[in-house]
Amino acid sequence: MSQKPQDPQGKVALEASKYKCIYCQESLQGKKYVQKDGQNCCVDCFDKFGANICEECHKPICVESKEVQYNNHFWHDTCFRCSLCAQPVSEDTFAVKDNKIYCNKCSLLDNNTLCRGCLKLIKAGEESVEYNGIVWHKDCFICSNCQQVIGIGSFFPRGDEYYCVPCHEAKFAKHCTKCGQIITNGGVTYQDQPWHSECFVCAHCLKQLAGERFTTVEDRYYCVDCYKNVVATKCAQCKNPITGFGKGSSVVTYEGESWHDYCFQCKMCSSNLANKHFVFYEKQIYCPDCAKKL
Repeated sequence: MSQKPQDPQGKVALEASKYKCIYCQESLQGKKYVQKDGQNCCVDCFDKFGANICEECHKPICVESKEVQYNNHFWHDTCFRCSLCAQPVSEDTFAVKDNKIYCNKCSLLDNNTLCRGCLKLIKAGEESVEYNGIVWHKDCFICSNCQQVIGIGSFFPRGDEYYCVPCHEAKFAKHCTKCGQIITNGGVTYQDQPWHSECFVCAHCLKQLAGERFTTVEDRYYCVDCYKNVVATKCAQCKNPITGFGKGSSVVTYEGESWHDYCFQCKMCSSNLANKHFVFYEKQIYCPDCAKKL
């Protein structure tokens, strides 16, 4: 009984495919690669498409980073921190309470009596500050920027940082493009630039432009009426402004004069000459045929 010979080339092709990146299909021979779910991929593709996302910083955990896994969640080892003291926690020595990670020391303490700033107990009768379930000694509650004591004063939280009012305004508040002062509420944004509503006004009549139609000329803003009456070029024929919008949005310019496209007509026969041959004689427009009669 005879047997059919096997196809060695097909086997080689199958083996070779195992050593190609499943994403970019580049050969992995002689290169560093990663195996995930039984598949091989190059380091670059793993970092882009295959890496787990850190629960803390929400960035990919690349090949060169150490990964911590707990309960089907993943962290960079430097992002795996105690929920109370914010110190990095070893993946071998931590405790979990109410779905939060704690170092062994903090897990033994009552969270409501441990100061986040100095990590010491807040004794009965000591002045303290509490925000969002976190407690500080009054003098330990400081600005993340200037390091000055906030105490029981006003502050602004941003993530895990806290800012006094002056530092928050200096770092994060919007400043008006015109007057440079802080915009405390409301305001107008135009071309990614912030303005006080009272500062974003027509350059001629000073009317506020928020919610109004306006146009820009050489970095100055005008309401529609002022643009038409003060700024816009006047048509040499009808003497009305050439606004660039609505009827007559196209303009014809010649010898320092401008016309609406529909006003650019022969003086004698009134035929429209926009985009046509014409004769300019004694500041008047003529079609070639009428010009011969002059």
